[in-house]
Amino acid sequence: MKILFISLGCDKNLVDSEEMLGMLRKASFEFTDDEAEADIIVINTCCFVGDAKEESIETILQMSEYRKNGKCKSLIVTGCLAQRYKDEIMKEIPEVDAVLGTGSYDQIVEAVQNTLKGTKYEKYSSLDKLIVAEKDRIITTGGYFAYLKIAEGCDKCCTYCIIPKIRGSYRSVEMEELISSAEKLVENGAKELILVAQETTLYGMDLYGRKMLPQLLKRLCRIQGLVWIRLLYCYPEEITDELIEVMKSEKKICNYIDMPIQHASDRILKLMGRRTSRQELTEMILKLRKEIPDIVIRTTLISGFPGETEDDHEQLMDFVDEMEFDRLGVFTYSPEEDTPAEKMAGQIDEETKNRRRNEVMEFQQEIAFEKGESMTGKEILVMIEGKIVDENAYVGRTYMDAPGVDGNIFITTEEELLTGDFVKVKIIGSKEYDLIGRIVD
Repeated sequence: MKILFISLGCDKNLVDSEEMLGMLRKASFEFTDDEAEADIIVINTCCFVGDAKEESIETILQMSEYRKNGKCKSLIVTGCLAQRYKDEIMKEIPEVDAVLGTGSYDQIVEAVQNTLKGTKYEKYSSLDKLIVAEKDRIITTGGYFAYLKIAEGCDKCCTYCIIPKIRGSYRSVEMEELISSAEKLVENGAKELILVAQETTLYGMDLYGRKMLPQLLKRLCRIQGLVWIRLLYCYPEEITDELIEVMKSEKKICNYIDMPIQHASDRILKLMGRRTSRQELTEMILKLRKEIPDIVIRTTLISGFPGETEDDHEQLMDFVDEMEFDRLGVFTYSPEEDTPAEKMAGQIDEETKNRRRNEVMEFQQEIAFEKGESMTGKEILVMIEGKIVDENAYVGRTYMDAPGVDGNIFITTEEELLTGDFVKVKIIGSKEYDLIGRIVD
């Protein structure tokens, strides 16, 4: 029996997908990337923002055609959309045979087996549950880097965010479990581990009574064969001096931090339910740059939040100008059902949201291109990600770039390199968000 597995959404969702793939392989199922050849189709969905929700629904409808008219005998929907719309999916799309909530993806094999017998299947476990990681998960990123999900859920309850209602409260994975998983990933070829959670900086508070991310990082740094450790989703108000000190002292930890701030107007930050002010954000950014001079700071912003005025927008533009972020992404506000922000006064039209987003991104583009140009002449370690077809050239990443969201570096060389190799490269130029380099002898 062949399974087509489609994973949508964020890297945290991807980890769930990889664990489900491992469970299915253990149960002797085979995999295919051809919809027409699939006996079973599994879609792990996302619904964080409106575009993600639309993509998930569209994918389900597309795959339902293979359930109606093709070889497919079972169509299974898992993940965030499945959790949020558990009463609607099977009712509105009868081709769907099974639905698994976010706390039940460990039941994927049972779901497949039941549906192949002709039985509809639904499973929604408590969102307080924490699924034990699948040691034999199938890594879909190529194997040379992997995501390590260190916690599930969130307690922040920002007014625009539905995550606490579909992922539950914050639950840390036990440290010994994480170390065991990390060792297995490195043993299987991973040279970079990327730590993810809804919020990584609060790791351990629920289990150990204090923030334990620094201690976790120290232990991960001891793993032989691991070259890079990268931190994503670090909330600025939770970054401690202890964490900064560990990042400074441990060579394996990339001098890179993903720190979502969402806005810079104090009025909008308060409406969002965020726990920082513009002044506090400024102080944290300056502290990080003082303590770790070559640190790369990535952030995300929301444009067009309810009640955002042109003055608030200008404050955000000024902040972007002042801080000169190395990496920055902007989302337009998406009103999500059952969130406080959805009911707020001052909802903004899509045209204004998009205009403001584009203005921030165009402004940031200038900053990013200048930063790229300033790298010319510097030597830097690069991880090779692949060869460009029919050319003596390779694409790679530096410590400054997370996969999938940041830039790349392109290297022309006669040398034979393998994916996952590390080479020292001299930057000889830049093109938009990417760098150009040559290998240093």
